[in-house]
Amino acid sequence: MHLRQFGKDDLRVPEIGLGCWQLGGGWRDDWDDAVARQTLEQAYAAGVRFIDTADVYGDGASERSIGAYLAERRPRDLTIATKLGRAGIYPDGYTRGALRDATLRSIERLGVERLDLTQLHCVPTEVLRQGRVFEWLRELQQEGLIQRWGASVESSEEGMICLEQDGLASLQVIFNIFRQKPAEELLPRAAARGVAIIVRLPLASGLLGGKITRATTFRADDHRNFNQDGQQFNVGETFAGLGQQRGVEAAERVAALVPPGMTMAQMALRWILDHPAVTVVIPGASSPAQVQGNVSASSLAPLPDALHAALAQVYRDNVREHIRGPY
Repeated sequence: MHLRQFGKDDLRVPEIGLGCWQLGGGWRDDWDDAVARQTLEQAYAAGVRFIDTADVYGDGASERSIGAYLAERRPRDLTIATKLGRAGIYPDGYTRGALRDATLRSIERLGVERLDLTQLHCVPTEVLRQGRVFEWLRELQQEGLIQRWGASVESSEEGMICLEQDGLASLQVIFNIFRQKPAEELLPRAAARGVAIIVRLPLASGLLGGKITRATTFRADDHRNFNQDGQQFNVGETFAGLGQQRGVEAAERVAALVPPGMTMAQMALRWILDHPAVTVVIPGASSPAQVQGNVSASSLAPLPDALHAALAQVYRDNVREHIRGPY
């Protein structure tokens, strides 16, 4: 895969990574640690070298799965990113001690001496504005517990707040064909400041994979079932904030634009990679086989300008005004 510069230091990472929300379970009836191990094995074999997790995924199960893989295989060229700030801290438990304790727990579960990258995990906007959390992250960095720190944000406004902080290595954002706003101002500003952009939810919870229909149902503990209207967390994390029915309608318009010989998911991933400010995209994988399909987008040629224009038109006509939640 093609490599991209990660922030201001000498780290370079392949442009397709792996998002590990699913490694904590909750997306498949038969998901277990064996599937997690197989998925990590396949990802590494396919060239993935950037893995993103969080302490809250499966109440630590995702980090433990990755830690077991690291202990057995001992790969020396993986960058492991995790996140903190939701488990036992959200919405008003942000203290120096809470962040340090969360960091130590992640280090223990992953079985590492220090974290390659830790990220604030969608913390409240006011907490970002106050700025103390960033100072605490700098202290953890000086202590040697983390190498880099960044933030996973819900809106462009939050991203702009974070970009004012010295030492910020990365921003993690929702960016896809249905969520194009970051390209207007946030991505250029991040590029100008040398801040890496990590893209989550590139397929809009599966809508841009082309397999979800109006009749598709999801198990009770799948967020695409219980969070369609933001009942548990930001609605934008599920179906791009569109809801299943409206999202499927928009996806049908996107599907009509897929070039011959390319899958809808490949086109959606390639669309993101065509933005040079993006550093790494972290699609999830509900099976080891899905990893290879994600990685294949890196070898595709950039999409034609006319296709980019057509996808922008779909966004303006069928998506933008219907997005709910922070954006």
